[in-house]
Amino acid sequence: MDRILGIDYGKARVGVAVSDPLGIFASPLETVPTAKIIEYLQKYASSNSLVGLVVGYPMNLNGKKAEAAADVDVFLRQLARIFPEIPVTLEDERFTSVLAHRAMIDGGMKKSDRRDKMQVDKISAAIILQGYLDKRNREHD
Repeated sequence: MDRILGIDYGKARVGVAVSDPLGIFASPLETVPTAKIIEYLQKYASSNSLVGLVVGYPMNLNGKKAEAAADVDVFLRQLARIFPEIPVTLEDERFTSVLAHRAMIDGGMKKSDRRDKMQVDKISAAIILQGYLDKRNREHD
């Protein structure tokens, strides 16, 4: 089954989300320490049909690259070297943390659980991936 992964890259942790086989829905999957993300992705790709990666790209409100984009650029070069056959798409990640918190509140998550940054990271990855899937599916309609 073909899957697309959404990635919310951070200095300490990386949120990962996965699409359903039809590429309609994104679901939070995992939060991985940044130092182990390449190993995690290699293991995932070895046991799943990975057909794309969608990486959240940090932008400022004025549309220019945010300071954190430099770290993501390094990560993108690693992805290109290790997974040359898997297409990587960048998705604007502005407001994903805010949207993740809103989704947690709307979903009835307790305040103590909403403080868990690991939850926020993987939900942010799902929001990034869902944004990509929605755009892609609208273009194909």
